[in-house]
Amino acid sequence: MRWLLLKDLQILRRSPLLVALLVVYPVVLALLIGTALSRGPGNPSIALFNEVPRQERTFDLGGSAVNADEYLPQLTRSVDVIEAGSRAEALELVERGKALAAVILPPDIADRLATGRQQPTIEVAYNGEDPVKQRFVESVVKARMADANAALSRKYEQITAGYIDMLLDGGEVTLLGRRVPILGLRASKAILDGVIARLPPGSPSRIALDQVDRFATLAIQNLGVSNDVLRSVGQPIAVRRTVIGGRRTPLDDYAVAVAAAVSLLFLTVLLAAGLLALEREEHAFARLVRGLVSKLGLLVEKVALAAACSLLVALALLVGLGLLFVELDFARLPLWLAALALGATAFAALGVALGGLAREVRAASLLAFLLSLPIAFLALVPSGSVSGLANDAIAVVCAIFPFKPTLQALDVAINDAPGTLAAPLLHLAALTAAYLAIARLALRRFA
Repeated sequence: MRWLLLKDLQILRRSPLLVALLVVYPVVLALLIGTALSRGPGNPSIALFNEVPRQERTFDLGGSAVNADEYLPQLTRSVDVIEAGSRAEALELVERGKALAAVILPPDIADRLATGRQQPTIEVAYNGEDPVKQRFVESVVKARMADANAALSRKYEQITAGYIDMLLDGGEVTLLGRRVPILGLRASKAILDGVIARLPPGSPSRIALDQVDRFATLAIQNLGVSNDVLRSVGQPIAVRRTVIGGRRTPLDDYAVAVAAAVSLLFLTVLLAAGLLALEREEHAFARLVRGLVSKLGLLVEKVALAAACSLLVALALLVGLGLLFVELDFARLPLWLAALALGATAFAALGVALGGLAREVRAASLLAFLLSLPIAFLALVPSGSVSGLANDAIAVVCAIFPFKPTLQALDVAINDAPGTLAAPLLHLAALTAAYLAIARLALRRFA
């Protein structure tokens, strides 16, 4: 038993990377989970451009001065507001991922709220390239608009209820600086009843006044329940949605691209890393590179084999999904193949780099698996939903790993999403060359 224990310790000593992963990875996951459970979600960033001149933000509503800025806290509650100097700047913040949405208040919003005849419309712009981000944006904006509308509705209800009370019981209103008395329906009915009582039963005037009296009675009865009706009414402000970056990709169609990218990621990286590390573990590497094949040629062969295998699996996945679950355009099959081929090649290059660094099949496979989970997770985090520094860090990580550009290429190829296919494919080609260079350097200590 003692010698068996010593043997296993020797194996661990020869695999310091494996030991480090076994120690560090659970600690990192525990910290992430603990942080997620102990802290609430961060406030999303919203770009705000208010086109209403500051001196025109106070308007008269039923004799009461109302400041539109009083309702901005309802619209911006639980979000981090980025003040934009123009509409173009607000849209640029959304396009660059610095803000989840841009809220643009039109210059005539105060006038329309004052008249109450025309419903003012707020423009909300969001980036349509990422359906996950789009769903998050819509839920946040819908909640904040509901808060603002509720606050304005309460103000309208309060003022309108005052007018109804005045119609019923009388009072005074100010017109052109003069206070004008209002008699009120109840007092008017009392006067009418007194006049009618003094008229003879067959008098033509009494018949006419009886009709007016019945109308006054009906008005009093119905206006008495108007306050309850007012409480059920209320959307003073409408929303016009603008999509930046092209048409909207349905979330179900986007999920197809995610499924294909994830399958490519795990299968290709694991296969390429294991294939290269296996050559050393079986003591075949030294004989192969001694004269049969060059080191670069060996790497290219492993990349090609892993990419071809995973491409076939991912293509079968897409065809199956298109036939059974989601309506896909099979006329775009050449674009699918281009995105799958470049994505699989980049993942395979990443795999051989990990295999060259790890040098053992177990360590290479574990490293490939443990690295794939955070890569996929970070690429699916909506930009603008985290703080600026964290957002920049996530963008850097997504740029140096192939998952994000592969997902973008597949989304364009499968769903005709906004953007061109050339940009992510060039990104993948550059990453392939970089990872092949890393793998070639790692082979210096591979034998």
